[in-house]
Amino acid sequence: MDRRQFLLLSGSAAAVAASPRAFAQMGGDDARLTAAFNAIFERMLDLSPSLVTSLGLDKGGRAGAKSQLDDNSRSAMMKRLAATQGAIKELQGFESAALSNAQRLNLQVILYSLDQQTVAPARFGLNSVQRPYRIFQQGGSYFSVPDFLNTAHTINTAEDSEAYLSRLEAFARNLKTDTALQRDEAARGYLAPGWSLDLTLGQMRKLRGQPSATCSMVQSLVKRAAAKNIGGDWQSRAAAIVDQSVYPALDEQIAMVESLKGKTVTGDGVWRTPKGDEIYAAALKQATTTDLTADQIHAMGIEQVADISAKLDGILKGAGFAQGAIGARLAALNVDPSQLYADSAEGRAALLAQLNRDVDAMKLKLPQAFATIPNTPLEIRAVPVEIQDGASNGYYNRAALDGSRPAIYFINLKDVGDWPKYGLPSLTYHEGVPGHHLQISTAQTAGDVPMLRKIAFMSAYSEGWALYAEQLADELGGYATPLDRAGYLQSFLFRAARLVVDTGIHAKKWTREQATDYMVEKTGFARPRCQREVERYCTQPGQATSYKVGHMSWTKAREKAQAMAGDKFDIKQFHAVLEEGAMPLSILEKRIEERTKAALAGG
Repeated sequence: MDRRQFLLLSGSAAAVAASPRAFAQMGGDDARLTAAFNAIFERMLDLSPSLVTSLGLDKGGRAGAKSQLDDNSRSAMMKRLAATQGAIKELQGFESAALSNAQRLNLQVILYSLDQQTVAPARFGLNSVQRPYRIFQQGGSYFSVPDFLNTAHTINTAEDSEAYLSRLEAFARNLKTDTALQRDEAARGYLAPGWSLDLTLGQMRKLRGQPSATCSMVQSLVKRAAAKNIGGDWQSRAAAIVDQSVYPALDEQIAMVESLKGKTVTGDGVWRTPKGDEIYAAALKQATTTDLTADQIHAMGIEQVADISAKLDGILKGAGFAQGAIGARLAALNVDPSQLYADSAEGRAALLAQLNRDVDAMKLKLPQAFATIPNTPLEIRAVPVEIQDGASNGYYNRAALDGSRPAIYFINLKDVGDWPKYGLPSLTYHEGVPGHHLQISTAQTAGDVPMLRKIAFMSAYSEGWALYAEQLADELGGYATPLDRAGYLQSFLFRAARLVVDTGIHAKKWTREQATDYMVEKTGFARPRCQREVERYCTQPGQATSYKVGHMSWTKAREKAQAMAGDKFDIKQFHAVLEEGAMPLSILEKRIEERTKAALAGG
């Protein structure tokens, strides 16, 4: 049963489990477990209309979700926690069941994922250990909802446009909820650092400063409705909601953040909050899916920075950059005029065009290493101007499951000087193919994986794969020049430095300035770019460590599979593990070993 049939059956993700054919192919316990997985997934959708839209399921029986946003209240958080704990208890009842190996793997991974979802609310009364602040420069409804409305909410009919208006009203309500909860959480000691609140205020004011009729939220609806020839006075109706509901709620939030800014605790790491050390330990475990300690990760980073720098030395000398430390030489290369796009609309367009050419060229190489290649479309866009000050340098949004919306790879073009030409191929292979886009699309289109696993995001697995994809691109001839390859090694150097910086900030009490100095010195990236990255690490503890820890796990698993198989090693068979979906690193390494043994045995 393919993806489209799966979604068309009464619009229900559980429909496949209810079909006689699907059950006939399973043993009794396997079938019961599949039904349980699908029921849990349906209950998850009931609690998250935004997830329904993100997956492209907001039609048919779930069309009503398109008019709603997720409830961001504390009571909703506790309701989700109770639902997750109930799901865990239900699934634990299958641990002694007679399951196939595939279902045993599904059960193990899903239980792990659900258990991790309980950590922040159950232990700390927070939404996330990796995002412990309610409002910061990359978090809060003010930051996420306008982007969600523009990229995830599709406009094809008048009903879609009406639903957009309903979501604008819901946005105002969510802003008010965020404001009240941030006051409460600040009283408990959970408030972002002062510089983060300054960045946040700057972005809020940029959003608030737009005339309502021409603001991005209104124009997103107006332009897309016009493109579909959908009649209606969408501009005045949307502008009225923005004027009467959204902007007053935003004004209240701006005033609240201003009033709290002077009360935030000094320091930049999560150690500054109540139970901060425990939160960071939990964040590291969640981000890496390992039990590595902060000290172990810090030492690992220092070692890898030295190793990768040594590899870069030869390439840079060959390109005429022979003097000074590696970071200083990379910094000189970064400002070489031959490496820069013009700081203009035309320069930004040329940069995006080159990224698209890199994607197209790599797609032609993928059959050398992959037996199954999804045809999920990918768009490359600049980060919206109103959030670019605080946004990441690059990130990926998955496509809708039904193909109604493409995947999007965003690049932050606030300063084109952040993107010298030699470093762009590795970024594209990371975010696009064979990186996030190929991995996530493969999981989403795999036929036999439960929906709970298709939509799961485990940072160490996915970010580790994306770094491995940069390495694989090198093997496939994706770096045309020695300098392109230097860009790839610089990407690895950047991720190794993150191990040092993240643990430095949160376990060793480094300051934002100290961490930025280290990043500039070691990676050669421009200071503004390094500072934006460091600011992300300060407010999202642990996440930055997942990349290189995950990459090491993928490369270790491949090296072991190659040693086991010898001349019989098949790179396409190795990469087919992507079809089994994301999983913790310890399970991944074991699963690749099992798959290799089965392949050698002819199974």
